[in-house]
Order: sequence, then C-alpha cells, then structure tokens
Amino acid sequence: MKPAKKSRVPKLKSLPLSKVYQLLEPGPVVMLTTANKGRANVMTMSWHMMVEFEPPLVACVVSGNDYSFAALRATKQCVIAIPARKLAAKVVKVGNTSGRDTDKFKAFGLTPLPASRVAPPLIAECFANLECKVVDTRLVGAYNLFILEVVAAWTDPAQKNPKTIHHHGYGTFAVDGAVIRLKSRMR
Repeated sequence: MKPAKKSRVPKLKSLPLSKVYQLLEPGPVVMLTTANKGRANVMTMSWHMMVEFEPPLVACVVSGNDYSFAALRATKQCVIAIPARKLAAKVVKVGNTSGRDTDKFKAFGLTPLPASRVAPPLIAECFANLECKVVDTRLVGAYNLFILEVVAAWTDPAQKNPKTIHHHGYGTFAVDGAVIRLKSRMR
C-alpha cells in the first residue's frame, strides 16, 4: 500500500485591490451604440452582465465621463453589438477614442444599420446586435449602472462560430477557447 501523498498547501500572495477586476471579467467585450439629437455614437464596453432571462435584462456600467453616458441617460435606448475576434483591433480603437469630436463609425469603418425598435443603429460587422431600452436607472446616480431590457435581437448567420474577446486589463485580451458540455438542468 502506497503512503498517502501530502497535499500541497499553496503559499498565497497578496493581490493589489486595483487588479481584482482582472479576475472577475464579466463577459465578452461589446460595443454600445447610442443616438441623441440625430447623432449616433459607439463605445466599447466590458462591464455588463445578464440579470434575468425572460425578458432578457442586462446590467451595464457606462462611465459618466463617456460621451455615450448622456445619450443613454437622455434617450434610454441603445444597442449592444457583439463583435467577433476579427474586429478586436477596431474595438480597442473605438474604446480609446472619444465620440465628442469623432464620428467613430466613419473613423473605424463600421457600418450602421437601422434598428427595428430603437433609434441607435446596429453594427453590420458584429455577429449579434441587441436592441435595448433602459428599464431601471435607480443605480445610475450611485454606480452608473443601467438595467436594459433587450427588446429585439439579431444575429448574422454568415458568421459561423464567432469567437468573442474578453478584456483582462491593461491591453490584455483572451479569445473564446474550447467549448465543453456538462450535464445541466437549465434549458
């Protein structure tokens, strides 16, 4: 009989609190479009999460410093456009540019398409677009957190098995990897 192996007890190292966000990345990097006073804008966003399935509700944080914040607050409408890996360089450029003085659709070669239920445009290059209306602003003042209801959703069937990008902080991104399937009671 073999002697039992001693379990290795890891020696933990303190992590600066400023790096915690890198561990809890909420999902794929998306682009959020808004439209206010006839002018469309697009921004890059990482801080979002599903909060309900039906109707689909999404919580997202839009900084009060972002040009899109005022439009989202005023119109209560947006589109969450989900880009695939092939758009990663453009997504980062969009995120590093202010819409205050730049038409980011033109500057980065993004094609706006009309939405069916909201004023902000869809983005043709993205594999999915979610038309959203703001349904709860109670946490906007404290945390810049909007609750959105998805009122229409679109996918591009020509983009087969798109890989999303995930922000890990400081210019580091991961790309979707292998898919595993495990037994689940969710349908």
